[in-house]
Amino acid sequence: MIHFKKLNDLHNALGFRPPEHPLISLNTCEGTCGTAGIEHTSDFFMIGFKKFRSGEMLYGKTKYDHDHGSMSFVKPRQVVGIRNMALEESGFAIYFHEDFLNGHPLHHEIRKYSFFDYEVNEALHLSPKEEQVIWELYRKIETEYRNNTDEYSRDIMLSHLDSILKYAQRFYKRQFMDRTVIAGATVTKVNEILTSYFEKGLVKDNGLPTVNFIASQLNLSSRYLSDLLKQETGKTAIDLIHLFLISEAKNLLTTANQNVSQIAYGLGFENPPYFSRLFKKETGMTPNEFKRLSLN
Repeated sequence: MIHFKKLNDLHNALGFRPPEHPLISLNTCEGTCGTAGIEHTSDFFMIGFKKFRSGEMLYGKTKYDHDHGSMSFVKPRQVVGIRNMALEESGFAIYFHEDFLNGHPLHHEIRKYSFFDYEVNEALHLSPKEEQVIWELYRKIETEYRNNTDEYSRDIMLSHLDSILKYAQRFYKRQFMDRTVIAGATVTKVNEILTSYFEKGLVKDNGLPTVNFIASQLNLSSRYLSDLLKQETGKTAIDLIHLFLISEAKNLLTTANQNVSQIAYGLGFENPPYFSRLFKKETGMTPNEFKRLSLN
């Protein structure tokens, strides 16, 4: 696996012209966007926009046509494979080094944008109006990048980069809502997976169900799943796992002839005191208090 520390080396490998700045580059693509098929990692963030000439992209279990453009986001040291792309219209790729953010609020704020952890099939699909917003911001960055730079150029470019990320966050929320209409309530699917997990006795060998396991069953990344559920329900994936476990625990405390430790182990908890703390946090009472109350 090749790792690129220098932007110029990355450009050479991808078939882009040399960058005009050692820490940031802007690349407009006509017809193709990058020529090399090598898998690589780098020290750079990447924000990309493209609109394919034809075909469909599988987005989870749902197909999206490519009449609309899509955006992707890559963080440093993430594995990337770029191959020849046939584009319907112009696209772009922005690369910027971690050090380009030093001393700017975006250095810390960029960590809150979880879409940098999404998979390629979870790209952001833009409406024509949304495309226009992103292109306008790109061209503002390009104006600063291509013209004579001064002491204000970096801050101006970073402010526009921040705006692109903020708009992407907004557009993803719109996409989450659209996807819910198309694919149905994700929370229902999560509960079905959890029910099947316990019915098949997987808890005995694998322990507590994890967010990664549920996400893999839905062909989603764990970060995307949690963000999608947060939009649908206000709760994350781990929140829903906990609620499911507490519901199961309530049923067992009411009907099973088992003590609290046995129920905790049966649900996959290796540490019964942790189970008791979680139960009290969610219900306001200990498992024993709930058990006594339910028997009265």
